Amino acid sequence: MKKIPIRNKSKDNPYTLKFNDVKNTYVVEFKDNKNILHNIEISDKVYEAFNQFELDDVSQIHKYQRHIEHSEIYEETLNSRAIRKELSVYEIVENKIISEILKEAIDMLPEIQKRRIIKYFFMDKTYEQIASEEKCTKIAVKYSIDRALEKIAQNFKF
Repeated sequence: MKKIPIRNKSKDNPYTLKFNDVKNTYVVEFKDNKNILHNIEISDKVYEAFNQFELDDVSQIHKYQRHIEHSEIYEETLNSRAIRKELSVYEIVENKIISEILKEAIDMLPEIQKRRIIKYFFMDKTYEQIASEEKCTKIAVKYSIDRALEKIAQNFKF
């Protein structure tokens, strides 16, 4: 008698095939509806039938896994795989409104604060770089930007 190969099988498969080395026989192991484990000796022919069922089961699982991607290609699935996810209409409108409020808030700032905010956030300059360009201290630039952010934040309180 040959040993039983170890296979991945369906979680819905209620039985396990085993080989009893002591008796040199095949065994089907399963739990009944009361969760009691049973071991039943089976003949070679019955083993071959069960073995074929398992092979067919594994084959179906593999087919399903290989083709699942083709059956699930919906816009939502493709969008979830995208590197740069597409925004919903709601998100686009919301971003547009926030951008307009932010632009208006920056436009209302005093000229020095507006200039420093733009350099710091949109031109990615450091406090030191802005200070050297404007011939002032780093602390003055930081204070100016912090005050500007406080004023901008007031526009976003609804």
